[in-house]
Amino acid sequence: MKPTAILLLHCPDQPGIITEITKFITDNQGNIVYLDQYVDRQDGMFFMRLEWELENFLIPRDKIHEYFETLYARRYNMVCNLYFSDIRPRMAIFVSKMSHCLYDLLARWKAGEYDVDIPCIVSNHEDLRYVAEQFGIPYYVWSIKKDHSNKAEVEQAEMELLANEKVTFIVLARYMQIISDEMIQTYPNHIINIHHSFLPAFVGAKPYHQAWERGVKIIGATSHYVTAELDAGPIIEQDVTRITHKDTPESLVLKGKDLEKIVLSRAVRKHIERKVLTYHNKTIIFN
Repeated sequence: MKPTAILLLHCPDQPGIITEITKFITDNQGNIVYLDQYVDRQDGMFFMRLEWELENFLIPRDKIHEYFETLYARRYNMVCNLYFSDIRPRMAIFVSKMSHCLYDLLARWKAGEYDVDIPCIVSNHEDLRYVAEQFGIPYYVWSIKKDHSNKAEVEQAEMELLANEKVTFIVLARYMQIISDEMIQTYPNHIINIHHSFLPAFVGAKPYHQAWERGVKIIGATSHYVTAELDAGPIIEQDVTRITHKDTPESLVLKGKDLEKIVLSRAVRKHIERKVLTYHNKTIIFN
């Protein structure tokens, strides 16, 4: 497919924004292939995703962002993020001992569902090395002591690896460790987690056991961006399944694992396709 430029933006809503930007694209011989916009009337904010073909576009790709900053960012108090479809994101996967989400992500990647590179898998346990070897992906292990006395040292080593591999975003595929503020600040809204409950219900450890004790009739899974507050980042994707009084904590875990895979895969796909725009602690998901 022809390479495209993808623009995600938000700014205070006012008349003429769509006309101005689309005119700029077409005046410079860009062919628009996607446009979606949304107005939050409560906050008075305008959100848009715009994609156009770069073939015959008059402005060199390394100057496009500068043009938008100069022409529109100051004028409309606009925040812009520009991407190119032929620059593949580089995804690092963090895991602990559970394999279901890892297998699902790697199977989808191998099948060509994800237009992404996976340069490394990082873990705090050796347990899933065999999975990485099956898919030919380097597997790195840094064990974290129970008292967390070496956690800062481990994260520094992980950060060096991510920088060397030019990783652009991270997926926590049931990685059972708290991410430091430093890593979160280095990858803001670029660390995707899967939590095994329908947030904001049952935050923290053993949510399926919490759900069983509470006697709920549905359980869920939530994929969200990681922030400093535990399990409270902007939500990308959620889903639920019904349960009954006959279910046990163990059967909830089995049903939940299927949900976790589906929800995480949807969130990762949306992120790779640059269809997620974060604003405050919410997300705008473009179709």
